[in-house]
Amino acid sequence: MHDKMQYDFTIQSLGECTIPSPVSVSYFTSNEKRILFNIYLNQYERLKSSDGHPLSVEVAGPREKIFFDPSKTKAAVVTCGGLCPGINDVIRALVMELYHRYGVENIVGIRYGFQGLIPKYGHAFMELTPEVVKDIHTVGGSILGSSRGRQDIGEMSNAIRRMNIDLLFCIGGDGTMRATECITEEINRRCHNISVIGIPKTIDNDLNLIQKTFGFDTAISESVKAIQCAHVEAKGAPNGIGLVKIMGRQSGHIAAGAALAQSDVNIVLIPEVPFDLEGESGFLRTLENRLQVSSHCVILVAEGAGQEHIRKLGEVIETDASGNPRLLDVGLFLKARIEDYFQKKNIEINLKYIDPSYTIRSVPANASDSMYCGALGQYAVHAGMAGKTGMLVGLMKDEYVHIPLKMVTSGTKVDTGGNVWMRVLETTGQPPSMKNS
Repeated sequence: MHDKMQYDFTIQSLGECTIPSPVSVSYFTSNEKRILFNIYLNQYERLKSSDGHPLSVEVAGPREKIFFDPSKTKAAVVTCGGLCPGINDVIRALVMELYHRYGVENIVGIRYGFQGLIPKYGHAFMELTPEVVKDIHTVGGSILGSSRGRQDIGEMSNAIRRMNIDLLFCIGGDGTMRATECITEEINRRCHNISVIGIPKTIDNDLNLIQKTFGFDTAISESVKAIQCAHVEAKGAPNGIGLVKIMGRQSGHIAAGAALAQSDVNIVLIPEVPFDLEGESGFLRTLENRLQVSSHCVILVAEGAGQEHIRKLGEVIETDASGNPRLLDVGLFLKARIEDYFQKKNIEINLKYIDPSYTIRSVPANASDSMYCGALGQYAVHAGMAGKTGMLVGLMKDEYVHIPLKMVTSGTKVDTGGNVWMRVLETTGQPPSMKNS
């Protein structure tokens, strides 16, 4: 990826910051404070910015001078895409920071994602005050609601201007960040001084450049609970099998993390590692071998794994409103194939299937994610009030930084030759490959 991608970490600004910040802190962060993007010597020498200097990224934090006058500023918050633990924590942090630290009192919530900016849907706006948001971090989901699907960029830009919004905070995943980038470009084309800031959200933790996305830690914690139940069920009967399907559309980060957090898992299936069903080295034979040795087995499968076994050759893949491919249920498929395999061999098994996907994404954030969400919200406000736009806040090398929206895309995979997957194989004891040679 490093050789193919042209990196540009330049952050757009609406103009000169002339207003003293009302934020009381022991120090302010300068725009010149940056961290090196390249950590390895070969990258440091090879990857340079357009001016020939080593690549670096702007560090997030409160600026001494700000662009917007807080008393005249109106902010809006929108949440898009699928639910994820921590959304309400981010909303709360945004409102509390704007209101208490900067003195911005005019804050609105846009209901049901970008639909809320399109008049034909008729979604009313929600006034956001500290009183409204003070307890929302204790519940899951988003108090603003959400939606999927593309909306007209021109119509949304018209609504933002019509509402006299100065700051727009967009919480969402890859598709939302692409839409946010398009909104920024349209606003810039119209020469409107509106700051657009993204806060990346994907429970799968598969955004490139971002060290960790919020909700991921909670997803691991909740997955562990399901694995523990599957392990109890598997050990409680002869040839017991606990089959757990969890989220992971295109990457297996949650599955790999959960397997490491709860070492009772014996087989992990992720989209990055193809496997055969039949044959001496295939999944079913591997499962049979495990039962012969230990009389029970816990299987953890990411929802995007094994799709090639379920779809018919040449089948047209449907997509959802956000353009994501609609996945077929690999959990139910594996359950049926496992039961058929052992029935034909006249081997008794006791299989329990658990699918906690919607439970995992709907719970409140755990302590780790809640802290992270609070920081993301605060740093997003600092950036917006300083007139920065077309960017998102994220964690990179344990530093909160500003990254242009155009630089962040989804699809980061589990490195099957890296340390994490090696540790998964060591923890589970499964073979490195379940493909027949």
